[in-house]
Amino acid sequence: MPMKKWTLLGLLFFSSCELFAQRGEFDTIRVGTLIVGNDTLIHKWLRDVYITADAPRWYAKKLRQAREEREAYSRLRYNVYLVYPYAVAASFILKDVDSVLNSLHSREAKQQFKRRKEDELNNRFKHELQDLSITQGQILVKLIARQTGRPCYTIVKELKGGFNATIFQAMALLFDNNLKNNYEPEGEDATIEQIVLEIESRGHFEIRK
Repeated sequence: MPMKKWTLLGLLFFSSCELFAQRGEFDTIRVGTLIVGNDTLIHKWLRDVYITADAPRWYAKKLRQAREEREAYSRLRYNVYLVYPYAVAASFILKDVDSVLNSLHSREAKQQFKRRKEDELNNRFKHELQDLSITQGQILVKLIARQTGRPCYTIVKELKGGFNATIFQAMALLFDNNLKNNYEPEGEDATIEQIVLEIESRGHFEIRK
């Protein structure tokens, strides 16, 4: 067998030892060796592998699919990490708004409070949220539904009325978003949920400055 192939087999076996063997300071792992020139290589018999003419193409396709899946997950993870703090902030703000509105009894007082709060939030978040991509906006809508227990459409309808909710929904649909989306942690949003749990387990996050 050519030297390159023996080297490859040696590296594969060595890697498996690194991954699965729990080594202590005085551990010794005895393996067979093969001396080629000045090189001492690990020697292990492997089971026969039958390769067909189509195998290289099939293997390349699998590698490409695996790479694309890793890249897609990496992008999703980045986006979730980016927008999750805004969803948490929205949840806290909404609880505060609900509490204050429940303490007000006149329609005029409630309208004045909502206008002040809207101006305050626009000054704080408007420019940051405008920088979000379409995909990040879609994830944010999902995460707000997760944190508040209500779809964004319902929140807008409660705070600004049905007409404004309809207008906002129409604008969202133009950007391939849907304010009526619910959050499905055990369904289509399972991967997002996994990433959110990872964030929460770390116990620290902050809104982008």
